[in-house]
Amino acid sequence: MAELLLPVGDATLCAETFGAAGDPAVLLLGGAASSMDFWASDFCASLAAAGRFVIRYDNRDTGRSTSYPVGQPGYTGAALTTDALGVLDALGITRAHLVGVSMGGGVAQELAVTHPDRVASITLIATGAALSRPADSEPLPPPAERIQALFTAAAPAPDWTDRTAAIERVVADLATFGGSVTLSPAEARSVATTAFDRTTDFAASQTNHWILEQGPPDPHALTDIAVPTLVLHGTEDPFFPFPHGEALAREIPGAQLVPMPGVGHEYPPPQVWPTVLPAIVAHTGG
Repeated sequence: MAELLLPVGDATLCAETFGAAGDPAVLLLGGAASSMDFWASDFCASLAAAGRFVIRYDNRDTGRSTSYPVGQPGYTGAALTTDALGVLDALGITRAHLVGVSMGGGVAQELAVTHPDRVASITLIATGAALSRPADSEPLPPPAERIQALFTAAAPAPDWTDRTAAIERVVADLATFGGSVTLSPAEARSVATTAFDRTTDFAASQTNHWILEQGPPDPHALTDIAVPTLVLHGTEDPFFPFPHGEALAREIPGAQLVPMPGVGHEYPPPQVWPTVLPAIVAHTGG
C-alpha cells in the first residue's frame, strides 16, 4: 500500500491503493480541505477485503499532492472534478465506482452525467445536490447556526502553520460538524495529526478550496443521473440536514437511501461501518 505520485494534468496527485487491481475499482472522493487521511485505512482495507480495488488520493492543495500559494490556487473547482478522471487514467482504470463525501459527492454527481461511460455507480455520503432539482421541489433546510457561524468573518482562523493550534482547530471543527455518533477526541486528533504531518502546506489546504472559482453551473439535473446511486446520510448532519439526503434519494432515479443514525457531516465513523461497509459492497457488486 505504498503511496503513488501520479501525473494528472498540470498537477501531481498522491494516491494509495488497497486490494487487487483486477477487482472492481472503487474511487474514494474526499471532502473540501481534507486529505486522503480522512478515509480511514481500516475502512479502505475492509472494502478491499470484500473484493474491491480501493483508491484514495489527496486533492490538490492537500496531503502530498501539488500545493499552491495560500490565497492563490492555480486551478478552478472544475479541476477537482477532472482530477478524479485523471487518477483513473493514471492507474489504467476505464470505469470505477465513485464514493464521495460532501464535495466529493458533488464531483461524483457531475461525473455521473458528464462521463457516464467511466462511472459504474455513485455513492453519496453527507452530500447535497450539485445538479439542479425539479422546479417544484420544496426548499431544503439551511445549515445549522453553529455551521453558519464558522463561515462568518467573525470566526477567527488559527495560525495554520502552528502545528498544535492547527491540529486542535481541526479537532474542534470535526466535533462541530459531527453528530452524537462521531469520532472520539483521540481518534479525531490522530486523523488531524496525520493530515497535518503529511500536508505540504497546511494553510493552503485549509483555505484554497473555499475560494476557488466555480465557473458556470452544471446544466444537468439530478434526474439526468442514470447510474446506480446509493445515498448514505447522517440523521444529525448539521451542514446538509437529513432532508437533503432524502431529496437526493427521491429525485435521482432509482436511488437508495441508507440513513446513518446519529452521524453528522463527516466521513462515516467506525460505529456505523457495520451498516455502511456492507451497503457499499452490495452497491458496487454489479
